[in-house]
Amino acid sequence: MYRYDTHDQTLVNERVAQFREQMNRYLAGRISDEEFLPLRVQNGLYVQRYAPMLRIAIPYGMLASYQLRKLGDLARDYDRGYGHFTTRTNLQLNWPKLETVPDMLAELASVQMHAIQTSGNDIRNTSTDQFAGIAEDEEVDPRPWCELIRQWSTFHPEFTYLPRKFKIAVTGAAEDRAAIQVHDVGLRLWRDEHGDVRVKVLAGGGLGRTPMIGEVVREDLPWQHLLTYLEALVRVYNQFGRRDNKFKARIKILVKALGVEEFRRRVDAEWAHLKDGPQTLTREAVEAMQSHFVDPERRTVSDGAIAEFERLRGENRAFARFVTNNVHGHKVPGYKAVTLSLKRKNHSPGDLTWEQMHQVAGLADEFSYGEIRVTHEQNLVLADVAVDRLEELWHRLGELGLANPTVGTLADLICCPGGDYCALANAKSIPVAQAIQERFEDIDYLYDLGPLDLNISGCMNACGHHHVGHIGILGVDKKGEEWYQISLGGAQGNESSLGKILGPSFDRESVPEVIDKVLQVYVGERVEGETFIETYRRIGLKPFKERVYA
Repeated sequence: MYRYDTHDQTLVNERVAQFREQMNRYLAGRISDEEFLPLRVQNGLYVQRYAPMLRIAIPYGMLASYQLRKLGDLARDYDRGYGHFTTRTNLQLNWPKLETVPDMLAELASVQMHAIQTSGNDIRNTSTDQFAGIAEDEEVDPRPWCELIRQWSTFHPEFTYLPRKFKIAVTGAAEDRAAIQVHDVGLRLWRDEHGDVRVKVLAGGGLGRTPMIGEVVREDLPWQHLLTYLEALVRVYNQFGRRDNKFKARIKILVKALGVEEFRRRVDAEWAHLKDGPQTLTREAVEAMQSHFVDPERRTVSDGAIAEFERLRGENRAFARFVTNNVHGHKVPGYKAVTLSLKRKNHSPGDLTWEQMHQVAGLADEFSYGEIRVTHEQNLVLADVAVDRLEELWHRLGELGLANPTVGTLADLICCPGGDYCALANAKSIPVAQAIQERFEDIDYLYDLGPLDLNISGCMNACGHHHVGHIGILGVDKKGEEWYQISLGGAQGNESSLGKILGPSFDRESVPEVIDKVLQVYVGERVEGETFIETYRRIGLKPFKERVYA
């Protein structure tokens, strides 16, 4: 993992001191609400429906065990004992007292963490593949490149007040697990025939009120020019993006209005002033960054231990289910990546108590070299587990309630905090998620359905990524009442697509029954080996609509 140098630590410490002084002036009445708003949001502080909310940055989803312990401390000491992991791999604390936030930021700084640019019209936390560095299908480890982007974008003086928030996602694997097609900028790292890193650049993707799939702006950008090209791209957005209407201010609207050819021409024209300039990356700079992301000194796992793991998997059905769904391949023989499910009945998806944070940190130290990953599906990952310790880890996770063998199934749903917390939400999301989990508890049925993404958002901001769920649920307001709109056919990954609205919306109590009818159509129409999204793409929306509204 990247570790702060003296410059990093000084910068973050000074930001904490600056915000403490700003907070004191606000509490003393010397700064108005309007003046305080841009100051607090760029330090991750929102005012939610019932209380402030602090959003903490987890750069490209990577946590050290001591950092997760600190997050647990903050949840225990300053909040209500739990935190919420988001689809942007950040952690939200939903109940801090306003006056304690500077102290919280100071504690974060003590473990090389912060909340800078987790809100506001700036470049947000860069995200990537949760299996970065260990994935079997990886061509380029994206983590050093994410860190270069993070350092370039943090406190960038030209991009402090963009027309709207700006999000970047990076992948270096054959399978896109970072959803680069639905980000403001998506980067796909690959190698040419000489082994040199090249970058495919997409722009204009995004969800929210006007969902769009990103357009390819550059197919084969040489790695040396990554930052100068990004600078040119964001400059074009900063200059020409709309500021008169916040609903039309994202870069996707600009790309759509100009057309990708004209957008590309303007970026290239801007890039002509920056190319080969001071921000051009050197091999020495990249190698220095890569030195922060070295593999741990993994012990060798014997062939006998691997064979014993396979024997245990064959003999223990419950363990086999866990391995099939929650355990993922690894580039090193004898090792696996293990996903810890944060989806449990009667709990909000993505929530973790402070005790569990401490306990997971201990498991990371014991089983995975002190490292935890956060996924945009709102789960956690231990990325380096030897197979001869997998059964022991499974038992320990079971004791913590984090071993649900349902990752990738209907039960592994994504859900934003919704109207229970968020002032922007039109409807509550969490009760809908819990009702669906209760309706579809039969694990054999979940396995029979196969891979299925169900995503829930409480409003059009789409923090729950409902547009790219195979089944998406959106909370809407109908004359002051909460209703829910269903969409089908969304997907993320290499073949990203946006869901289509099924028809008129439903009241909350009807949603589980509607989902059941949708699944009945899938089960009745699928051919052998066909997933939900494959069946949908073959038969289209009409059979589902006819069944649901019959």
